[in-house]
Amino acid sequence: MATPINTIPQIRDALQATFRSGLTRPIAWRQHQLYQLARLAQNERELICDALQKDLGKPKTEVLMAEVGCIIETAMKSAEQLPEWAKTEYPEVADWQKPWKPTVYKAPRGTVLIFSPWNYPMLLIFQPLIGAIAAGCTAVLKPSELAPAFSQLLDEIMPKYFDPNVYRVVNGAVPETTKLLELQWDYILYTGNDKVARIVARAAAKHLTPLTLDLGGKSPVIIDSAYDIDLAAKRILWGKCKNAGQTCVAADYVLVQRDKQDELIKAFQKHYDSFFPNGALDSPLFGSIVSDLHHKRLTSLLSRTKGEVVLKGRSDAARRRLEPTIVKNVAEGDSLLEEELFGPVLPIVPVDSLKQAVDFVNARPRPVVLYVFSDNESVKQQVVSETQSGGIVFNDTYQQLSVHELPFGGVGESGYGYQVMKYTYDTFTQLRSSIDMPREAEPHLAIRYPPHSEEAVQALTAVVHTPIPSSRL
Repeated sequence: MATPINTIPQIRDALQATFRSGLTRPIAWRQHQLYQLARLAQNERELICDALQKDLGKPKTEVLMAEVGCIIETAMKSAEQLPEWAKTEYPEVADWQKPWKPTVYKAPRGTVLIFSPWNYPMLLIFQPLIGAIAAGCTAVLKPSELAPAFSQLLDEIMPKYFDPNVYRVVNGAVPETTKLLELQWDYILYTGNDKVARIVARAAAKHLTPLTLDLGGKSPVIIDSAYDIDLAAKRILWGKCKNAGQTCVAADYVLVQRDKQDELIKAFQKHYDSFFPNGALDSPLFGSIVSDLHHKRLTSLLSRTKGEVVLKGRSDAARRRLEPTIVKNVAEGDSLLEEELFGPVLPIVPVDSLKQAVDFVNARPRPVVLYVFSDNESVKQQVVSETQSGGIVFNDTYQQLSVHELPFGGVGESGYGYQVMKYTYDTFTQLRSSIDMPREAEPHLAIRYPPHSEEAVQALTAVVHTPIPSSRL
């Protein structure tokens, strides 16, 4: 059920009033809220699994591992580490400035707005919320209308664990989102596609609101011809099958040496047969496409490809099912290279050299992650130094998301800003700088007051004449 539009400004105002009351400031209070979130995930896990099965056909094990378990772990870790994150800092300064007590306070930004997408509805609404709670913010949560069962469940269970004047769910589609974006917020975090991200960014700019955009893009895989092709295929296919390929970090296309392409295809077939002996169409271990529109989009892209379909996945439009499909000999200009696939379709682009692969990647918008399969350190360093991406992962796919101590974020069209644990805390935290000038410092400050003697001018501008060391390239 959509939130009545006329109540949305009232919700924002109530959250702002709560923030200004100081309720969210104590560290112990924030820790309790984080543990409450962990309890919500643990206690309501069966309802969450049921909702995501309805919305996305998600396997229960996948939900428990990638969403429920992840939130329990990061919420508890954040609660434990919060006192250290929130410590006031005293930067090291020159001796003559130490009496000024230079200080950096960790201040919550205020009332924030969090948009989540449909592909990982629980993870991508609660992961930012963990940072907002830890920072001491109040928050409105706007889940995706494309995951209606989960969105409705979220609205029902949140008040069981949280004060609705502190954290509140707003449900709906374009009209409700438009109303939210008309309002002033202290920070906005949006996860989703680049088209909507541009709308969010324009709305934020009207109020000079800072924001994080967590997007995606076409994340490439480069396979070094000397690497174990069988192992590469196994690890790529495993990651691609997560959530039926509807993951912002899913491998979008593979760049492989031309003479290794057929070997790679055979390995994909081998591991597909191993993962899904009876195929993935009816497998409870493989998810569904989110909507009829997205299913039609994927099948349309496949119908227009000039590549050769070598692992032809069966399709069932009525149930929004589409098996993993692999296409070889995909070339520049192909339909499968037009947009982020966001589904179980994997094009293989043959190349003749590592340089050609790197050039192919660099000719496109910078992805959220670049995957490289190689044991050669010089190859790894070449790709690191000659490409740009939000992250770079060697010799695996998807698994980097389990390392919560790493920052997650894009670059360029794949987004900006960072998330996960302390990085999300930092996102919702203002570094508030301070000095406290002692009365006793006045004799030392006398030189700054006009009129300035020639001696004072020399002292005040002495740094201009500092010798600069010679250097050569």
